[in-house]
Amino acid sequence: MSDQPNTPLLDKVQTPADMKSLSDAQLRKLADELRAETIAAVSVTGGHLGAGLGVVEMTVALHAVFDAPKDKIIWDVSHQSYPHKILTGRRDRIRTIRTEGGLSGFTKRSESPYDPFGAAHSSTSISAALGFAVARDLGGDPGDAIAIIGDGAISAGMAYEAMNNAGHLGKRLIVILNDNEMSIAPPVGAMSSYLSQLYAGAPFQEFKAAAKGAVSLLPEPFREGAKRAKDVLKHMTVGGTLFEQLGFSYVGPIDGHDMDQLLSVLRTVKARADGPILIHAITKKGKGYAPAESASDKGHATAKFDLVTGKQAKAPSNAPSYTSVFAESLLKHAAADPRICAVTAAMPDGTGLSKFMERYASRCFDVGIAEQHAVTFSAGLAAGGMRPFCAIYSTFLQRGYDQIVHDVAIQRLPVRFAIDRAGLVGADGATHAGSFDVAFLANLPGFVVMAAADEAELVRMVATAAAYDEGPIAFRFPRGEGVGVEIPQDATPLEIGKGRMIREGAQVAILSFGTRLSEVMKACETLEAKGIKPTVADARFAKPLDRDLILQLAAGHDALITVEEGAVGGFGSHVGQLLADEGVFDHGLRFRSMVLPDTFIDQASPKAMYDVAGMNAAHIEAKVLEALGIARLGKRA
Repeated sequence: MSDQPNTPLLDKVQTPADMKSLSDAQLRKLADELRAETIAAVSVTGGHLGAGLGVVEMTVALHAVFDAPKDKIIWDVSHQSYPHKILTGRRDRIRTIRTEGGLSGFTKRSESPYDPFGAAHSSTSISAALGFAVARDLGGDPGDAIAIIGDGAISAGMAYEAMNNAGHLGKRLIVILNDNEMSIAPPVGAMSSYLSQLYAGAPFQEFKAAAKGAVSLLPEPFREGAKRAKDVLKHMTVGGTLFEQLGFSYVGPIDGHDMDQLLSVLRTVKARADGPILIHAITKKGKGYAPAESASDKGHATAKFDLVTGKQAKAPSNAPSYTSVFAESLLKHAAADPRICAVTAAMPDGTGLSKFMERYASRCFDVGIAEQHAVTFSAGLAAGGMRPFCAIYSTFLQRGYDQIVHDVAIQRLPVRFAIDRAGLVGADGATHAGSFDVAFLANLPGFVVMAAADEAELVRMVATAAAYDEGPIAFRFPRGEGVGVEIPQDATPLEIGKGRMIREGAQVAILSFGTRLSEVMKACETLEAKGIKPTVADARFAKPLDRDLILQLAAGHDALITVEEGAVGGFGSHVGQLLADEGVFDHGLRFRSMVLPDTFIDQASPKAMYDVAGMNAAHIEAKVLEALGIARLGKRA
């Protein structure tokens, strides 16, 4: 089956301006074509599917009514932005999405003027839109600011901080709550329950009929009819009381797949709104593609798939994923220790905690998209005598940094941080790369920071964290498969701050931290053909450092090279500080530190990204030769 659907109307839309001449009936047809094109494109590329399908009608309506790029359309998280990209001059490149040199899977300012604000983490859109609105009123860029935020993302505190400020300032600002009852994981918490009440049963059906005359749905002071409509709406449903208390005029809930309702409401809001207004739209994630609608995650992120069946083409796994190894190991410890709890911030599947949640429901907590709360909640659990594992991706842990410092580290509370997606992660690009956690954790007093070199080491580090009650402890591991080593069944805790020797050699020592160890070993094979046999050690700990091991390596070799999957300021910097403090450089040691470069690396395959970073086996080999002063003369073994 061809992946090119029949799209006569869409073929005529090069930019949103081309939609202005279309009738409402044609806009409905355009939405159907846009949905078909989105499905076809993602079947070829893989990527985020369900979120985009849920906002197809909303995307068409927004671009038909508003005037982007003058009007700023800001997609929260923005994994739902594929239809938006197709309508904004990027259709010819949509099948490059999330690939090297291709379109980003998220909105990106440098990619298009139709992407006014970049995103990939949640709950930032209202703050950004308010910034645009205030800038406009201060003489900056003209136009409206429209934030589209999901019901999962609106559970985060930052969204409320923004709404509270917006209500206080009273600026014209449009927020669309895209309520699909489903973020990546099912939404949790009281806010989700509150939103569910807003569209339970008959009131929503009655409102669907009322919304056809949406010109009368605007709040005071527009006209007497608007006042009556608002009063009727309040009686029909508990309505927007919370949002109204925050200073927003509330319209909804409306059917986010009904083009007539969307166009009517958006046109009225555009014409009449004079302050902050929230439009509550009900949508269905995965809408219009049965395999996505029926999937547990509504087709959140998919591999390439068959257009007819929806069957994903995933390569067979040669080894278990690091995430699954962590999850299985934690389950074993939880079975033996009732104090072990698990906390995740809306990522039970991504962090591997779904099984834990099934087996130990009372000890597993999905707190929603709220990393700051997750960290301090974990601190409270630890202070209360539990042994919490706070499982958050490296890139998302950045959102809870003050809490790590203030609520965990200063109080020396034994929170265990399981940091998934460490290092470069591939198609999600710079926004999801786990580049900074070693640097921002290892400088905190009393923090233990570990990195697993392989899946067996990860199991040992879970055991170490479970047994450690002296203060905070973290271990990091990458996305994807392990290297296929045998996993110990009864792993014993590691001695804190002690690394391990991998192989003895001469002249140069390589001290690896994390999963670059496999690339180090490949480099050693090539170097041996040149008559160079490096010593290799696995540091295991960035904090506390294995002082004796490092000084021993420095004393016994001409050169010492550290290798890590993190930014400058992390493991290598701490090793360099130790060597400087001990006066080692006074005696001529050649020291090199291989870290991620001082740039944000765009999406590609992980291997290609590490090529850009200069951290694959060939680069390690070159670094050894350079440190030893051996010119390669352009030759490779």
